[in-house]
Amino acid sequence: MTQIGFIGLGTMGGPMAANLVKGGHIVKGFDISLSSVETFVANGGVAADTSADAAESVEFVFTMLPNSEHVKSALFDENGALSTMNKNTIYIDMSTIHPFETDTIREKLDGHGIKMIDAPIGRTSEEAANGKSLLMVGGNKAEIEATRPLFELMGDTIIDCGGPGAGARMKIVNNYMTTVLNVLTAEGLTLARTVGLDQDICIEVLKGTPAGRSHLSTTYPARVFQNDLTPAFMIDLADKDLGIALDLASKVNAPSELGDAAKSTYIAAKTEGRGKQDWTAIFSSLQNRAGLSLPTEQEV
Repeated sequence: MTQIGFIGLGTMGGPMAANLVKGGHIVKGFDISLSSVETFVANGGVAADTSADAAESVEFVFTMLPNSEHVKSALFDENGALSTMNKNTIYIDMSTIHPFETDTIREKLDGHGIKMIDAPIGRTSEEAANGKSLLMVGGNKAEIEATRPLFELMGDTIIDCGGPGAGARMKIVNNYMTTVLNVLTAEGLTLARTVGLDQDICIEVLKGTPAGRSHLSTTYPARVFQNDLTPAFMIDLADKDLGIALDLASKVNAPSELGDAAKSTYIAAKTEGRGKQDWTAIFSSLQNRAGLSLPTEQEV
C-alpha cells in the first residue's frame, strides 16, 4: 500500500486519483473546488487541506492541473507541495503545459533534489474513469519503472517517450495533430454537404481511404518512412486535386482555410523540385525547411 498525494481532482484528475484508490493505495487529494474534493472522498480518497498537506509524508505526488501557472502555484507558492516533499518523493505532472515550462519546473525541482516525471495523458475523461488512458511518459527510466505500477492503474497504454521532457513534448505534438485534424474533418464534411452529398455515405467513403484511415497508418509507412519517394501518387497530382477542391469550395461558399494553407505547402514542395515525387515527400520538404532530414533521404 503506497502513500500518494494528488493535486487537481477535476474532470480528468478526479477519476485518475479514484483509480489509484481502487488499486489499494492511500491517496490524499487536494483541489480548490470543494465539490471535487467531496466526490474524491466519497470514492475513498483522503481530503488534504493544501497542496503541502497532500504532498506530506508520501512517496509520490501527482498534479493534474489546467495550465503551467496552476502547476507552479501548486508546487512553489506558500503551502505548495515543495515545502513538504522530501528527496525520496517522485513528482509526476500529468498536466498539458508548454514543454519549456516543464523544463523550467524540472530544473527548479532538481535544485531541491526532487525527481520529476512528465506524464500527460491521451484519450477522454470517460477512458480516464475506466483506467484506459494512454500515458506519454518522460523521465529517467528508474523513476518511470518505480511509478509504472501506479501508471498501470490509470492507463492501459504506457509509452516511454524518451527521457525527461519527452512526454510533455509528445503531448503537444499529439494535440497539434488532433486539433488541426478536427478542423480539417469539419471542412471536408462541410464541403461534402454544400455539394449535396449524404453525410453518412461520405463518412463511409472517407473511412476507407487515407482521409479517414490516417496517413500514419497507410501512405507514410509505405513510402516516406521507407525512404522511398517513388510516386504512388505524385505531388503534382495531389496539388492539382487540391486546386480543384479549393475552386469547388469557393464556388459553393464552403470554408477552406486549412486547404488554402496546404496549397501553399504543396507549392513550396514543387518549387523544391519535388513535383514528381510521392505526395508523402511533403514530410521530407517540411523537415528540410526545419533544418532536419531523413537519415538517407533520396536526392531531389
